[in-house]
Amino acid sequence: MSTIVADACTKLKEGIDQKSGKKLVKFSFSFDGILPSGVEVFTAQKYSSEESALPEAILNQVKKEEYHDNIYVIDRGLQSTRSMKEFDGQSVKFIIRSKDNRKFEEMESFLEPKKPLKWDDWEVLKDSKVKLYTGSPIQNQRGKVHFRQEKVETEFRLMVIKSQKTNKEFWFLTNEFQLSAKEISDYYRKRWDIEVFFRFLKQELNLSHLVSMNRNGIEVMVYMTMIAAMLLLIYKKSNNLGYKTAKRRIAMELRDMITAILIIFAGGDPAKVFKT
Repeated sequence: MSTIVADACTKLKEGIDQKSGKKLVKFSFSFDGILPSGVEVFTAQKYSSEESALPEAILNQVKKEEYHDNIYVIDRGLQSTRSMKEFDGQSVKFIIRSKDNRKFEEMESFLEPKKPLKWDDWEVLKDSKVKLYTGSPIQNQRGKVHFRQEKVETEFRLMVIKSQKTNKEFWFLTNEFQLSAKEISDYYRKRWDIEVFFRFLKQELNLSHLVSMNRNGIEVMVYMTMIAAMLLLIYKKSNNLGYKTAKRRIAMELRDMITAILIIFAGGDPAKVFKT
């Protein structure tokens, strides 16, 4: 999951340039459902595209967890067939929300004929082994570049499910062939947790407000915010609370604890602590 911060951009020493003259900083986070598990800070121009930022963030996270069994759930910001091929080559399991109607070649269907697969308000329209196409740049005689569609030989799994309530289709691409269609759908639904976590970082922990204008200072700010977020998330989980309530209660308990420590150092006389 990525976000772009543009607070006080004109003063940033380095960042992603915008046409307006402002500079942007991109943060990419990984989240394991309970705690943040990684963060990358991007300031180079090429990272304005998620197609560059997300693969690098994911592969950096994989290097830190060599013997992991993770499945990376990714939104539509990443659609590159080349990135998916690289993930598969490095044994990185993923589930990606795909754009609708992308070009593919079906190799095998996992659905049984005349036996619809349904659960709750969802119906599986397609569950197949496929090969995807990618655009390769070709330069013509006039020097202009156009893209030619080429098939990638790596095999992926394409799943299309439909909401019977809204009639909306959801396309998913994955290299995980052992999970059921429902399990893949359930995995992607859990991605909402990181959306909620991101909103918490921005609204409650003020991640959108930069307090330093250089990369090192920004990284320190992000890491300190992550430490605070992890403490709050553990407290939230332990006490079965919401984000705002957890923040308010932990602040009250910290205040009471600090007050108690000050009173002890004052020899048990509260009047000395609060003396003006």
